[in-house]
Amino acid sequence: MPTELQDDIRPAGFRETVDAAIERSAAALFSRQREDGHWVFELEADATIPAEYILLRHYLGEPDDPKLEAGIGTYLRRRQSPEHDGWPLYHGGAFDISATIKAYYALKMIGDSPDAPHMARARAAVLKAGGAEAGNVFTRIQLALYGAGPWDVVPTIPPELILAPRWFPVHLTKISYWARTVVVPLLVLCALKPRARNPRGVLVDELYSGRPARLTSQAVHVDRGWKLFFEGLDFALKRGERLWPGSLRRKAIRLCEEWVSERLNGEDGLGAIYPAMANSVMMYDALGYAPDHPVRAIARLSVENLLVAKDDEVYCQPCVSPVWDTALAAHAMLEVGSDEALARAGRALDWLGPRQVLDTAGDWADQRPDVRPGGWAFQYNNAHYPDLDDTAVVAMAMDRAADRRGGADEEAIARAIEWVEGLQSGNGGWGAFDADNDKEYLNNLPFADHGALLDPPTADVTARCISLLAQKGEPLDTPRMKAALAYLEREQEAEGSWFGRWGVNYIYGTWSVLCALGRAGIDRDHPMIVKAADWLKAIQNADGGWGESCDSYALDRKGHEPAPSTASQTAWAVLGLMAVGEVASPAVERGVRWLAANQAADGLWGQEYYTGGGFPRVFYLRYHGYPCYFPVWALARYRSLRQSNTDRVDWGM
Repeated sequence: MPTELQDDIRPAGFRETVDAAIERSAAALFSRQREDGHWVFELEADATIPAEYILLRHYLGEPDDPKLEAGIGTYLRRRQSPEHDGWPLYHGGAFDISATIKAYYALKMIGDSPDAPHMARARAAVLKAGGAEAGNVFTRIQLALYGAGPWDVVPTIPPELILAPRWFPVHLTKISYWARTVVVPLLVLCALKPRARNPRGVLVDELYSGRPARLTSQAVHVDRGWKLFFEGLDFALKRGERLWPGSLRRKAIRLCEEWVSERLNGEDGLGAIYPAMANSVMMYDALGYAPDHPVRAIARLSVENLLVAKDDEVYCQPCVSPVWDTALAAHAMLEVGSDEALARAGRALDWLGPRQVLDTAGDWADQRPDVRPGGWAFQYNNAHYPDLDDTAVVAMAMDRAADRRGGADEEAIARAIEWVEGLQSGNGGWGAFDADNDKEYLNNLPFADHGALLDPPTADVTARCISLLAQKGEPLDTPRMKAALAYLEREQEAEGSWFGRWGVNYIYGTWSVLCALGRAGIDRDHPMIVKAADWLKAIQNADGGWGESCDSYALDRKGHEPAPSTASQTAWAVLGLMAVGEVASPAVERGVRWLAANQAADGLWGQEYYTGGGFPRVFYLRYHGYPCYFPVWALARYRSLRQSNTDRVDWGM
């Protein structure tokens, strides 16, 4: 399968081009490293987060900030699509009614006239799509909190859910970490039904079509039988809500409050993600906490820490990604291999080391109480919610640098491996935050119309865990490794690719798995590898790059649809092919040439397209770091393998 390598088959001009591209991009990454050794790049979602931030300020009745509102207004207007007049979930994406409702409401809240052309177009698009009645559950809750929509079209979510026994089919431990942290403060809000201060008295009656709203989800993932069951359950809960004993409700609300306060996470916020952080602030407000109360004040500060201001625009990030960015940039530095690059990787690992969670048994321990903590979180701090993906990537970087660091990270790597091994799910794979978080029936709950309530094992996270174990010498015939590889074999698509849960999408998943299979020493003639490599070559764009749209998450996807080449996806494809012996293939050379030719003047690569996954079909991410460190990683690996005249990867992801 792999093309045989030959000595010096590339012209000197091409080698010089690659060398120059690596030097420029490495220097650009050097300049972006913080003084303490870490990297953090912007993390951008859709218009929903900055719109909700504006609504939060007006919910709380905070003082006007004209400059801030003007900056967010400029950002939101720029993001409005000229093609469908609404707001998409990602660059160039289709109209999304919930994002459009919130963006419209936020712009009206800061003073945009409903008669302004951009507002009139957005309003017409909302009404054409069914009006505000057609928004998703979380949009309906947002509107209801302002009195801008009725509560009776919001599925009943009783706070007594927190009192349910573990065996109960709907239990907090059975849903994902992000859903848990968002829902618990929301239980209090939905029970108390507070009213936003909304000092300007802004409503959006003009967005309603007058048609009856459907209470339960019409999403394509919903099973008809479960839908009917939960419709009946919601009907019963709504009719019986007044019958709940007052003492039981007060107890449930108090337990929700305590649950949030225990996990508040300082100025990094509940779950370190915007929706949970904002809900915690509104919950404390509804419970009567004064703005200067230490708990409410720190929760409110956590939201402010997500703002990004530049030029005349401001937006709010969904969270921050310093551990992920730093670990991946460290891998790129280790690949570059110059003295300065290695020194900077060492500083990054020094910064990462103390952020390993060693003393907090987070929510993951509900499923694995006998496992010692040992993971890293995605954000600066999020001790209750470390994840397997970050942990594997950090530990692999530490292991790659072990000889240079004199074994300084040996204990950290051992604890990481212990934690990773302990969180393997029963089907052989790994989820991102929990083990066995795979109760699919829960995605049919009326308040789960986004279809993203769970954190099941996925191929990309599993691949990262396999890569770590293989890098540390785990044999292929151990029960753990056999189960993990069998899981990957089951998950491979008929076309040869793998689904990428946390990156877009099949290119990301296939890169992840090929790196794991190559690192584990799977024979390159294995059908899994042959099919995957052939698929990557077959979908390469004519310009030499690779691209894939967020549309690939559609449940009715029939196969790969061409999309413009991006720097991050091209780098993934090149890295994946090289991991299984394709370093000398024409496809890899074309990919390398595309990266070199599309490098920007600042030494990095521009990329507006979203290649990060949040929740498939619901929430996507633009990692500003992805077109910075992945391309230099791919170029530097290509150079290393060509110079060593070998097609075997013996280190790293």
